[in-house]
Amino acid sequence: MLINTLNSFVFKYIRFIEMLGVLMRIFSFSLVSWMGPESPFLFVWAFNTTDAVILSWCSILKKDSAYTLLNVFWIMVGIVGMLRAGQISLTDFKSVGLHFITQVMALVS
Repeated sequence: MLINTLNSFVFKYIRFIEMLGVLMRIFSFSLVSWMGPESPFLFVWAFNTTDAVILSWCSILKKDSAYTLLNVFWIMVGIVGMLRAGQISLTDFKSVGLHFITQVMALVS
């Protein structure tokens, strides 16, 4: 299966992939620290959420529950941050989500 192959790849290179995720996080927070209000917040949140996915995946494979919880939390924070940075309201998000589900159901049936 594809997921087993991906897990094997990540586990084989876990030290490198984990370091990449940590460097991504340092970069995103440094960007906000240096640029302040002029920061490209949508990019920063997307980048930060991506590193949270990477670090979550690594911590799940390592069976580190505390680190997994921390990074899954950052994924949720990142999703909210991207919605806010993109000026998408919760109502808009629900509307798009329902429309997407309706289209998928129409394709499946």
